[in-house]
Amino acid sequence: MGFFSKLFNKKEKKATVRKRDLLSIEVGDIVEYDLADYEVVGKIIYRQNNYKWYSYQLLGEGRTIWLSAEMDDELELGIYEKIQLPEADNFPNQLVYNNKTYSLDESGQADVTGEGRSSSLTGQRIRYAEYCDAAEESFISVEEWNSDVEASIGYPIENYEVKIIAGSH
Repeated sequence: MGFFSKLFNKKEKKATVRKRDLLSIEVGDIVEYDLADYEVVGKIIYRQNNYKWYSYQLLGEGRTIWLSAEMDDELELGIYEKIQLPEADNFPNQLVYNNKTYSLDESGQADVTGEGRSSSLTGQRIRYAEYCDAAEESFISVEEWNSDVEASIGYPIENYEVKIIAGSH
């Protein structure tokens, strides 16, 4: 093989990027949702016994939302935004937000692993509660992180509403 054939026949090494799905999104990926692009800047993996679910922190232009994903009997997805709800601190059986009543659906504790902006959460055990309205069209998620309680309001979405563009990882 001559000099030129060695020079021009070199195979370029191509970076391989693993195909993403809604349960394998990575920090640095781009998520398209509701005609907007969001960068995945944080990821939280919750584990309760052998069951796990995910929350992805999505940063868009002037807006931060959370995409939740879990595989129950089928893939369940939701979009959440933080709200101020002081009465959630006590994890009551019912919550009222914007004149709508939400009833406790499930609660428990989960161990957490965080990535990206959420990496400092790794190793924590949280207490959580999920509430839903009567029509199951709107949800409130409450999480107790050490002594801080955070509440988020959300709604279900379908997987076709989300497009994932893998980052360079």
